[in-house]
Amino acid sequence: MKLLTFVADGQQLVGALEGDDVVVLDVADMRTLFELGHPVQLYAEKLKTNRRFALADVALQAPIIPKKIFHTAGNYKEHAQEGDRANWPHAIKPWIVFFQNVDAIIGPNAPIIYPEHLTEELDYELELSIVVGKPGKHFSVEEAKDYIGGYLIFNDITARDIQRREMESANFSFSKAIDTFCPFGPWIVTADEIPDPYNLALELRVNGEKRQISNSSHMSVTIPQILSKFSPAGYSAGDIVTTGTVSGVAAFSADPQAWYLKPGDVIEAEIEKIGILRNPVISWKDAYGVPAPERQRF
Repeated sequence: MKLLTFVADGQQLVGALEGDDVVVLDVADMRTLFELGHPVQLYAEKLKTNRRFALADVALQAPIIPKKIFHTAGNYKEHAQEGDRANWPHAIKPWIVFFQNVDAIIGPNAPIIYPEHLTEELDYELELSIVVGKPGKHFSVEEAKDYIGGYLIFNDITARDIQRREMESANFSFSKAIDTFCPFGPWIVTADEIPDPYNLALELRVNGEKRQISNSSHMSVTIPQILSKFSPAGYSAGDIVTTGTVSGVAAFSADPQAWYLKPGDVIEAEIEKIGILRNPVISWKDAYGVPAPERQRF
């Protein structure tokens, strides 16, 4: 089942995709739906109403606003290897984790606002992400599979110049947490629809040009291992866990300045069996109607 949050008739609603239509679910928001119970598709089925809209007529929103985003990284060796080739200041190793800023979340087609007063090196990172299906803590790898509620696409927007400075202290977070740097979507695909998450084609395009091309089979750790590893922090139903990006980011390319994102770019992040998350990049002035503030250096 594909579960989505959307706006129609001036209301923000939760729905289930059926062909080219969206069936409205009788629930306040997506996180509430996940909090009702696991597996979520059983509860969604019971909450279907007679209201429906054509998918083409609705405005998709971020599918869910979780309590927490567990942002994990270093789970694809190919990304670590390209970092080594580019002489990135720190090695990219498995089991990196930090909490992402939920207020930076945007949905499909929403603009990524380029804060040119903060960064000159705006980058993309395509990631498969997990929606946690039920609350839990301190669970084993064997138990972890039962906590997978669904999957969605994440584009981890990063200010590389800020990140590089942050990593001088062997820590980074702000470079990925700036407003609009957290696009998720286009919807949540429930776990039963993707029985094998380790054979999914991943592709990210900028203005139609292929930048990241990989497969989830390249992941060096498993999703249950990731979920179990960080479960001592405690999960709530609807929390999101990212799984790290693949090779092909701008920062590690042969010509980073040519590949870094710019206002006017359109990013398409695609994962097989999930869909396409599309977001434009716009300037500060186009977003707010005034020039960007004075340049800040980090």
